[in-house]
Amino acid sequence: MHATALLHLLQFASPALPIGAYSYSQGLEAALEAGTVRNADTARAWIARQLREVMAQWEAPVCWRLMRAFQQRDAQAVALWSERFLASRDTAEFRAETLQMGFSLSRLTAELGIADAAVIAMLPAESELALPVAYACAVAALDIPHAEALLAMLFAWAENQVLVCVKSVPLGQVAGQRMLLSLRPELEAAALHAQRLAEEDLSNWAPGLSLLSMRHEVQYSRLYRS
Repeated sequence: MHATALLHLLQFASPALPIGAYSYSQGLEAALEAGTVRNADTARAWIARQLREVMAQWEAPVCWRLMRAFQQRDAQAVALWSERFLASRDTAEFRAETLQMGFSLSRLTAELGIADAAVIAMLPAESELALPVAYACAVAALDIPHAEALLAMLFAWAENQVLVCVKSVPLGQVAGQRMLLSLRPELEAAALHAQRLAEEDLSNWAPGLSLLSMRHEVQYSRLYRS
């Protein structure tokens, strides 16, 4: 991987990227409230299961297809997978999360001037711009290899989940880093699975997570927006 592409990837997959990722828990805070996640072992089990059953089955395969569509300048494929991803957001919080972060990332990409007009023209309207679409656009603009970009996306997701656990379980900083390190095999497996998954096998079936997200909308005390 070329050094320039690696540096671009490190920047755009960083938690420091100003798109608001730190303000979302993606249902994890509701799982903490319900007692499903209560210590290091249950936190790791939650993250690993969501990685295997949600991220590897839907989020990552969709992102993979979007990156390929941008590379091939296939605007129809971008529109198709954008529409399908938004349709898969089955709670108000999940939908608001991806739209807010997608909007923020697209604005950042535009303000940094890293994408040419042809790439920008493939984006959906700002009001309907999901995060994976904006991420795939940035990957295309910066000429980042797709396999590395996909793995970085999954790592950034896992890192954010671990940070939620560090703050809210709570876990110590070392315990959090130990957990993140232990997730390496699952992250690698999820990335490979996402690249090989046939279109008819994609699935966002996670009713338990959806119910927790709905509960979070009316949760009395919370730190996160999802």
